[in-house]
Amino acid sequence: MNLILQILFSFLKIGAFSFGGGYAVVSFIQKEIIQGKGWLDTKEFIDIVAVAEMTPGPIAVNSSTYVGYKVAGFWGSLIGTVGVLLVPTILALIVSIYFNKFKHLSWVKWILKGIRPAVLGIIAAACYTIGKVSFTDYKSIIIGVLVFLGVYKLKINPILAIVISGGLGLILYGII
Repeated sequence: MNLILQILFSFLKIGAFSFGGGYAVVSFIQKEIIQGKGWLDTKEFIDIVAVAEMTPGPIAVNSSTYVGYKVAGFWGSLIGTVGVLLVPTILALIVSIYFNKFKHLSWVKWILKGIRPAVLGIIAAACYTIGKVSFTDYKSIIIGVLVFLGVYKLKINPILAIVISGGLGLILYGII
């Protein structure tokens, strides 16, 4: 029961304080799950991010479900998922009720202008951390650069880019 409560509180914290969603949450999950609790190592975490990116749903939900399951089975995955969703759902409901009333106010616009670059900084920190573990040799750098160029310049669908990356990994690491 103590472990289930630890999972709940960890993912409540992640859900409550991971503003920006998407990759902004990756850095926070990493600090809580790897450094704070030691439930995963960095390599496992990178694998989770890769799998979470390939499966439908937000990365925070997919990660909480996986980590919860790994640590405490079915109930851990259920509690982790509920924990990561509870606070943002309540906040989204509150914001949806009041945002239209206040979005025109200059102080609300100033706050949002300050939050945007902070979220980018959080995402950049997560990218740096993931990059240190992911770019292990010239092959991984080639795959990373090709996917970046494909998604950024050629506007390839990210899901297709992930599938292509898997194929490149099979070719570069398995066959060659």
